[in-house]
Amino acid sequence: MTRTHSTTSRRAALSLAAASAAAVLASCAGEGRSGQAGGTAPSGTVTLDYATYNPLSLVLKSKGWLEATLKDRGIDVAWVKSTGSNKANEALRAHAIDVGSTAGSAALLARSNGSPIRTISVFSKPEWAALVAPKGSDITTVAGLKGATVAATKGTDPYFFLLQALEAEGLSPKDVTVQNLQHADGWAAAQNGSVAAWAGLDPIMAGAQEKGASLFFRRVDFNTYGLLNAHEDFLKNSPETAQAVVDAYEKARAWALAHLDETAAILAAEAGLSTTVAGTVVRERSNLGVSGVPGEHQRAVLARVGPLLVETGDVPGQSAVDSALGSLFEPRFASAADSSRVKDA
Repeated sequence: MTRTHSTTSRRAALSLAAASAAAVLASCAGEGRSGQAGGTAPSGTVTLDYATYNPLSLVLKSKGWLEATLKDRGIDVAWVKSTGSNKANEALRAHAIDVGSTAGSAALLARSNGSPIRTISVFSKPEWAALVAPKGSDITTVAGLKGATVAATKGTDPYFFLLQALEAEGLSPKDVTVQNLQHADGWAAAQNGSVAAWAGLDPIMAGAQEKGASLFFRRVDFNTYGLLNAHEDFLKNSPETAQAVVDAYEKARAWALAHLDETAAILAAEAGLSTTVAGTVVRERSNLGVSGVPGEHQRAVLARVGPLLVETGDVPGQSAVDSALGSLFEPRFASAADSSRVKDA
């Protein structure tokens, strides 16, 4: 063994010991602790993400209902912005957040690769992904993508939407070159001609459509559900706080469905969109009026996506997908959700 390797090993051992000690302290803290072993949020804080692809998170953040509900328990609320399902998964795995918003496909991918997350609620059944070509493009079909470069954010629904679209039209992932870019960067690349097309995500996609982009391939059933996921440590250490989060999400859902214009205004302000575009996203493509309880509907959709994860090498084997699909959902919180327990700010 070299000196460098030995030093590295000692450092790794020390880091592991420190992490283990932190985990023990967190578990001893009991309810009211976020359960974070490596996050930056202080003790007594629950950390959630907010994302423009999850309008309910924006409503909840703007209204302050969760803060009002948890204040008497001595628990603070911290918010971290997610720019894509892949980023939410990274934050969950790193203990940077306790609860995060992802597409169903991204949650399955993460758990298949060992990320300790569970789905505790469903926030939407969206049509949030499509294949997009910039204004003036001669690409009008999936077949036109053969040999082309397509921007997509790997590990997110638009990426898996692209794979399903290729398969449906008789092509394979090898027939295109995927340029892995975060969603906003993918649209920028399509605009400047760096890529021929973009696997798009709302609300950026709706803004692109307003500027003349064409959504040349759309399939609602190729979109997986919007899932709210939590780190297993958080669920184990703070189940009452987890229940409060899901209760608050149900209050946000009811409010959003009853106040679509206001919900669109909140989205427009956060995403820098016109209220018209935000209204299209909220009214036509978010589909917030879905049961929050994860179960067979979501499982059926993800069972179709699972083999693609293996085919592309994103997951080592089908057994990992099957195991993840069998253990991903934790429906008890959504089944017991009661928005009347949530306080107004």
